[in-house]
Amino acid sequence: MKIFYIAPSKSIHAERWMRYFADAGHEVHLITSDAPQINIKNIKVEMLKRFGPHSPIISHLVNFVAKEFQFRKLIRTLKPDIIHAHYIMRATLLGAASGFHPFVVTVWGSDILVAPKESKISRFIVKYVLRKTDLITCDGENMKRAMIKLGVNSSKIKIIYFGVDTRKFILRPKDEELKNKLEISNSPVIISLRRLEPLYDVETLIRCIPFVFKESPQARFIIAGKGSEEMKLKKIAESLGISDSIRFVGWIPHNEIVRYLVSSDIYVSTSLSDGGIAVSTAEAMACELPVVITDSADNKKWVKNGKNGFIFSLKDSKVLAEKIIFLLKNENMRLRFGGVNRKIIEENYNYYKEMGKMEKIYKELI
Repeated sequence: MKIFYIAPSKSIHAERWMRYFADAGHEVHLITSDAPQINIKNIKVEMLKRFGPHSPIISHLVNFVAKEFQFRKLIRTLKPDIIHAHYIMRATLLGAASGFHPFVVTVWGSDILVAPKESKISRFIVKYVLRKTDLITCDGENMKRAMIKLGVNSSKIKIIYFGVDTRKFILRPKDEELKNKLEISNSPVIISLRRLEPLYDVETLIRCIPFVFKESPQARFIIAGKGSEEMKLKKIAESLGISDSIRFVGWIPHNEIVRYLVSSDIYVSTSLSDGGIAVSTAEAMACELPVVITDSADNKKWVKNGKNGFIFSLKDSKVLAEKIIFLLKNENMRLRFGGVNRKIIEENYNYYKEMGKMEKIYKELI
């Protein structure tokens, strides 16, 4: 097959999706007007040119028309079998407006759960794109329900998970070099991998740490990610007198994340909203970590209290601390939860199985 992808060029999710089909021998093209960050063997990048500065409104209109012209020329020249857009953004309009079929869209979360509420223009764009699709895929039931409320026929929607590479994300010995570097060699470790943005509410994790310290003063916390709240979070940690217990490690390249997960003992997500289950949560589960995550998105589908982790209410730092303390005091429980989590991901959130389903869907649509 010859597949055109319209996707954010800096996204690991899009990169993993394209890599699977390129490795499977299909001809894959990434359509972008940004400097591509994706470097995958056998991916052909098609750059759409931007044009000079104008007033904001004129600039958007001129550039959209120019890009649509270039995009349609690529369709005529290269004759793709299918066009697949990831995340509903302005670039996704290129596929919707082109009139090409089959046209597939994968929604990621905030493009469906947040954007339609932000403005009438955003809502119009989302509804227009969804109306033009032949098929929509998503990663969770909550997104499917949101699209049905926007008027999408449920028969057009299929749940295809992003999945975890279970060959890479697997339990292995702790990375002693990393633990020594972070000075956490003799400590139980709690890790968060969410971006430092308001949506992910990492502040709740920081505010739970003093409660954890009363019972487990040796605990250490790895907080990964970058974002607009980084300085605010560091100041809160300082005001609470817990800075020495936190390792703000910044953005971690995706191929390095497994080192941090296997060197940790508990995974936490304080997110206020997700598409389905966060990929970072699923990756932690694949590495046999117990998880403590918020009651949002489809999390209750994947995590059952007392069986493979814990669910807690949004912004409830005291309950979060209680669950962390319980797991720190019960190593056998942590190990049992981790084993259950590995099995769940292998059976139900496996990257190779999910991409295999998508390959079959492509062929049926064509």
